[in-house]
Amino acid sequence: MPHDHAHHHHHHADPSVGDWRLALAVGVNIGLTVVQVIGGVLSGSLALIADALHNLSDAMALIIAFVARRIARRPADADMTFGYGRAETVAALINYTTLILLGIYLAYEAVMRLFDPQEVAGWTVVIIAAVALVIDLATAALTYAMSKDSQNIRAAFLHNLADAAGSVGVIIAGTAILLFGWNIVDPIVTLIIAGYILWMSFAEIGGVIRILMLGSPPALQTRAVLNAIDEIDGVADVHHAHLWQMQEHEAALQAHIALRPGCWDRADAIKAQIKARLRQDFAISHVMLEMECAAHACTDAKAIGHG
Repeated sequence: MPHDHAHHHHHHADPSVGDWRLALAVGVNIGLTVVQVIGGVLSGSLALIADALHNLSDAMALIIAFVARRIARRPADADMTFGYGRAETVAALINYTTLILLGIYLAYEAVMRLFDPQEVAGWTVVIIAAVALVIDLATAALTYAMSKDSQNIRAAFLHNLADAAGSVGVIIAGTAILLFGWNIVDPIVTLIIAGYILWMSFAEIGGVIRILMLGSPPALQTRAVLNAIDEIDGVADVHHAHLWQMQEHEAALQAHIALRPGCWDRADAIKAQIKARLRQDFAISHVMLEMECAAHACTDAKAIGHG
């Protein structure tokens, strides 16, 4: 239902708690990257160094998410009159784009290895992958609760989930190779992980692009919103309507309202009634209405958009 927007309450949570969790997650991931690089050099494993770089991308994703959260809390000013809330949406776009590139790169590497299987290093790789898995899961646990309410944090969280899947893949492949000598398992598992990363990223990036393209909130039907305005007594017509997401949890509407003849003296009351209806039924709190007398209303105006 359109008015199922009760999750707005998350904005009132203490943001410093989330900042602390993200900062801790960044520190843990950078520490893991150092351990993996040392392990990769000592064991002669290129796979471990590659996984370390992947983990570094996790840390970068978390840093981007952290910075975006801080920027998003800045109030509106003369340069950014809508405020800085979309910083989180831009951060999510950056993180999903890097995940897609990572997925494509992993798929390419896996296909190359199918044609030219490589020897995989010994137990060092499996042990460090197991340590990486524990840290990835710990990081995911730190950001999971916040990921439900923020596409920015969700992008960083999915980065970590993808890394955890990668660590599981390295453990499975490494064990299969050590026990049975099945080198082919390594690229097959990598292909499955790459497919999962791509599927997950493409499923999420659409919502981010929709906000940046000023699309209407996916939970709302634009026609249903306009019909609700039309039903209000005294409204003759709604046109030049724009319904969009200012940021992830904030919808906005701008429209021209033509009043019926004889209703101009009630213009302020009708405007207040429209705003109350939109807030109650559709959780649209940012509403800009241009009231028009029916005698001087726009002619042949489109209901949606200008023109």
